[in-house]
Parts: sequence; structure tokens; C-alpha cells
Amino acid sequence: MTRLAAGATAGRLWSAIAMIAAYVAVPMLLGSDNYVMSLIVAAMVIGCVALSWALLGNMGGMVSFGHSAFFGVGAYVSAIVTVKLGVPVLAGIALGGVGALLASVAMLPVLRLRGPYFALAILAYAHIFRILATEWSSLTGGSGGIANIPVLPTIFGYDLSGKTGAYLVILTIVLLFALAYRAIRASYYGIALRAMHDSEDATRVVGVNSTLLKGLMLMVSAFMAGVAGAFNAHYINFLEPDYAFNSVWVTVPIVAAIFGGYRTITGPVVGALVVYLLDQLVFKSLIPTGHQLVLGGLLVAMIIFSPTGLLALLRRKNHA
Repeated sequence: MTRLAAGATAGRLWSAIAMIAAYVAVPMLLGSDNYVMSLIVAAMVIGCVALSWALLGNMGGMVSFGHSAFFGVGAYVSAIVTVKLGVPVLAGIALGGVGALLASVAMLPVLRLRGPYFALAILAYAHIFRILATEWSSLTGGSGGIANIPVLPTIFGYDLSGKTGAYLVILTIVLLFALAYRAIRASYYGIALRAMHDSEDATRVVGVNSTLLKGLMLMVSAFMAGVAGAFNAHYINFLEPDYAFNSVWVTVPIVAAIFGGYRTITGPVVGALVVYLLDQLVFKSLIPTGHQLVLGGLLVAMIIFSPTGLLALLRRKNHA
């Protein structure tokens, strides 16, 4: 018990140090470098989607190839309500998450499918939403997109539309989602969901409604990805269908989640930071064309040598 208590205390201490570094040290040291801060913000957006993807996989037991659907729907909902209805930006971002959640409700029938069939069905929905965004030009602007999307607001005299302000906003969003993920995992529902991974039929026998729980995890995951998309729309101030529903919003988060350790809470976010920043700051400068191939090689190496991800590898090194 003493060792467990000491371990928990050490974990809380390291978490506090990480939070201080994230909220204070990063803006102080890098805030004046707009290029690096823009890369960090982009990596955090990817990390937010990776976290939502990992939650669906760990809690819901489902692999999704269509998170770009939730990202794109969230982006468009927030852009439309702020541009056309004058809704405040932060409220619009929240509504973007709600819009993605409602979009996931349309996907509930595919919960009957399992494995690759579910993944492909969700991917098909992403293409459907992209086509809707392109064809419904009276609402979405069609292929021309939506320009002049309102920027992040000024709160208490601090301008959130700058690189550092945007970083603090997306950092807070990711932190809140990580805490929500942790609460779900520790709850009765989290225990039931993890039990379903071992035997879904057995959990049904004892009265667990597996379909309902999977549906709830799909909606939570969709909300998280939708908020990420909504934030990104206000961060870049422009939106068009091919960008909003681009496959990059599912492929890169999957790579990041697996690389960092998708069975942990912090792994997907750490993986996104490492993968994206290495790609943009190192590999891209060394290999301007085809630098993504290096990331593919790194991912293969990580799967071979540490299938549970980067964080698990670092823990093993520390204990060695």
C-alpha cells in the first residue's frame, strides 16, 4: 500500500509539473515564435482527434476510419452558426461538438457491424457528409467554402486569436477531454465496457446493454472530434469541404494514437506532438518530398519494438 501511495503521489506531482510546463513554460519560451506555435497548435488539434479515436477504440471496442466526418461536421456547424446567426465563437465551438454528436446518431445503425465492416461503414458516412457539404451550397458555400469565419475572441483583455491564445484554448480543450476520458474509464460504465472486450456475450448475460454503451461512446467520441474541428475552423478562418473532410483528419490521428500508445489517456496527445513536430521540423527539412515515408517507418518500428506505444517504451527504460 505504501508503494502504491508513493506511486500515486509521484504521478500527481509529475502531472502538476507537466501542467505548469504546458500552460506557462511553453508560452514563455516559444510564444514569440509564431511558426513553431502554429505547429504546436496543429499538433494539439490532431492530438484531440487522436484522443477521441482512442476513446472509441478502448471504451467502445470499435475502430473508426471516419473521424473526419465528425471533424468536418463540427467545423461546418460552428462556422455556419457564427457567420450566419451571429452566435459567439466559444458557444459555436460547443455547438460544433453537438452537431457532430447528432451526426453520430445517424450512424447508430452500423453498430450492428463489427471489425472492418464497421470501420468501412463509418468511412462511407464521411464521404456522404463531404458530398452534402459540397452540394448544399446555399448553406455551406459549396466547393467555394466559407470565408471570414470569426476568429477566437478576446476574454478579460487577452486576445485568444493569436498563436499563443489559440494554443491555450486547444490545450484547455484537450485537458478537459482527457479528464472526461479518465472519468469514463473509472466509472461503472467504463468497467462494463472493458469487460465487453473480453466477452461481449458474457456481459449481455449479466444485464449489460452493450449496444447502448457502444452508442454512447460513439457519441462522446464524435463530440470530441467535432469540437476539434470547430476550433480549427475559427483558428484558420476558412473552410471548404475537401479540407474539412480530408482523410488526413483520421489517418494522422490514428498514427499519433498508435505511436504514443492508444491504450493510455496521454499517449495519443504525446504521440501527436512527437509525430507532427518531428515530421514538420526535422523530416520535412531533410526530405522535402516524401518525408511522410519516414513517419511510416517509425510507426512500423514502434509497432515491432513497443506495440503499446512510446509512453510504455519510456516507462520500461526508466524501470530498467
